[in-house]
Amino acid sequence: MTKAVRHISLSGVPGRSQRAAFAALLAATAAAGIAASLIVSTASFALPRYDGLWSVSVVTEKGDCDPGYRYPVRITNGTLSNAGDANFTVSGRVGNTGAITVTVSAAGKSATGSGRLAGDAGMGSWTGGACSGRWTAERRGS
Repeated sequence: MTKAVRHISLSGVPGRSQRAAFAALLAATAAAGIAASLIVSTASFALPRYDGLWSVSVVTEKGDCDPGYRYPVRITNGTLSNAGDANFTVSGRVGNTGAITVTVSAAGKSATGSGRLAGDAGMGSWTGGACSGRWTAERRGS
């Protein structure tokens, strides 16, 4: 430790003060590194690539459910929510890779879906009760 202190030119400072000055320098350097990494990681979450307004088309392929729906969905910080006036609940998440999981519920019934978003489009599958099918999505705005 003494050699390192001599290399940073604290030679005019008494021994105990040198150690304290060196410890303060190390702490300041570590704090700056931690702060820089927090800023970088916070910035990566501040602007998720899939945030915005999406139009989702749901098509029934199996079962006695309505043949299709179109839902407006908003993604904010990777979290899905209903963006329309219809009385239904949308919950789910989209990850950094575009992998998405979603649950849509209304009138005591629910369906779950999964799939992937890429750029301004997405697709996947869903199942709910005795019905199942596919969904597609396209981004409509921010």
